[in-house]
Amino acid sequence: MSFDIPSQEVLSSDSVTVIIDAILYYRVINASATVIRVENAHRATQMLAHTTLRRVVGSKTLSQIIIQRDEMTNEMEKALFETTREWGIKVERMEIKDVKIPPHLQRAMASEAEAVRVARAKALTAEGEIKASCYLRDAADVIASSPIALHLRYLQTLSLIAAEKNSTIIFPVPLEFLTAIVKYSETYVNRTPFGR
Repeated sequence: MSFDIPSQEVLSSDSVTVIIDAILYYRVINASATVIRVENAHRATQMLAHTTLRRVVGSKTLSQIIIQRDEMTNEMEKALFETTREWGIKVERMEIKDVKIPPHLQRAMASEAEAVRVARAKALTAEGEIKASCYLRDAADVIASSPIALHLRYLQTLSLIAAEKNSTIIFPVPLEFLTAIVKYSETYVNRTPFGR
């Protein structure tokens, strides 16, 4: 036989109200025990299924109810089987059909999930920046150890700019060159009759 367990409003261990639908499959394995040991085996099995569902779901948090559905089903089947076998009934399967969460809680969970995704994206971006800065530091060390490497990199950059068919090419001027010009001009201006 099988029967639906009507929708049950259950308070989870973290104080969230959830509505759960389930279904139970069972069969009679000892007809005489079913008649002798319990007044109404079908009704008793239904009531036991209701209370077992409420007890097991009430002992879990909302996240456990959503994620650990199979474990909860196994736990309920085991509890039901141990009790109903004395009545000559074998519980074949108990399945949670649906878990309904209040709409305001669904919105809150969606907002939380979005915040987690944004935080994860920021963490990945920061990790990428750290790696990039390490690579740039290593490149700067290589260039510092070989002065000609800077000139080769400069020429490579110019060839990349020229390959894009740009009409303007920018030539960077080394700071040492500008410092020499400034010193020369200061010396020259000090010697002129007009002063600074």
